[in-house]
Amino acid sequence: MTKKIRKTEDEDLQKIITEQPSKYQNLEKMSVRELIEGINKEDALVHKAVRKALPQIEELIEGILPRMKQGGRVFYIGSGTSGRLGVLDASELPPTFGVPDNMVIGLISGGDVALRKAVEKAEDDPDKAWEDLKKFNINNKDTLIGIAASGTTPYVVGGLQRARSEELLTGCITCNPGSPVSKAAEIAIEAVVGPEFLTGSTRMKAGTAQKMILNMVTTSLMIKLGKVRGNRMINMQLTNNKLVRRGTRMIMEELSLDAEKARELLLKHGSVRMAIEAWNMDNT
Repeated sequence: MTKKIRKTEDEDLQKIITEQPSKYQNLEKMSVRELIEGINKEDALVHKAVRKALPQIEELIEGILPRMKQGGRVFYIGSGTSGRLGVLDASELPPTFGVPDNMVIGLISGGDVALRKAVEKAEDDPDKAWEDLKKFNINNKDTLIGIAASGTTPYVVGGLQRARSEELLTGCITCNPGSPVSKAAEIAIEAVVGPEFLTGSTRMKAGTAQKMILNMVTTSLMIKLGKVRGNRMINMQLTNNKLVRRGTRMIMEELSLDAEKARELLLKHGSVRMAIEAWNMDNT
């Protein structure tokens, strides 16, 4: 029985595009220039694969937006590289857009320790994602996005299935068409980037595609939620001198003020948005 199961698993693995053999042979015999040219050549395919998925990316964003306007949140679930990318995207939003850190939440199988060190078998439990999500009082105003390059991760598949049964909006980001993750999600984003330069190393093209899509989703959401004016991050947190200088410059350009006055306003009110609104209120 064990041999039969193992054979079936091996056959399934062979069907997964991200697990197919690299087009490049004898990598250890290549020069550094040959290696980086090959990687660059493969990377050039990523944006084309993402472009083909734009209709589904748009559909997911349009579905999330009204939910967020009603107080809904976005959750990411993933394992390994995919989980880390979700946590990274979520963690960058508060300083960039000045939003609460519970507006977009990234969860990785195995918990935060898995961000730095692989946790054995953490991704193999189909019930664990929902257990992790319940700690946040997840509800049907929220959206769950599963991230899985292979599209087969039990942690992600199980979480999506349960979330969908609870009437949450569900989406996924994967690099294999027709995968279990795609079937579990209401809106499936499939960026088919092909075999990796290094066979099975989905931290490469697949990870790049996932990061590009996450950028699109959350940046578009933040813009439509009013966190951007023109092309500027007017709600960013002033966490270092570089951002204070950037904010000062924004206020100078928006209000035609000198640097000293713009900086004074920024530090007094704490954000570009608040500084501009306060100035306009005082000068109308």
